[in-house]
Amino acid sequence: QVQLMESGGGLVQPGGSLRLSCAASGSIVGTNTMGWYRQPPGKERELVAVVSGGTTNYADSVKGRFTISRDNAKNTVYLQMNSLKPEDTAVYYCNARKIVNLRPLDYWGQGTQVTVSS
Repeated sequence: QVQLMESGGGLVQPGGSLRLSCAASGSIVGTNTMGWYRQPPGKERELVAVVSGGTTNYADSVKGRFTISRDNAKNTVYLQMNSLKPEDTAVYYCNARKIVNLRPLDYWGQGTQVTVSS
């Protein structure tokens, strides 16, 4: 099992910045892919950013504003969010993916609320 704990959410004004953290624990060996998803009110959960094998990918809506990174020594993944917009308001979830017996398994955090409003 992999346990994920998000932190860093809160209320921020448009144009502001916020950094989310996700600490992983448990059986983390093999969790080479980690990412952030979000679910706005009344909408489906969507991919925000992912890091795997030193490569990062972002949703078009956050390119140039968000940055995902990993600190392997601390088993932590971060999401730096700059130039925040009201449409970024959502519950943000940390995701970890590992391969077990050649099959992918996904683990999720509880989520952290990000609200962008003036």
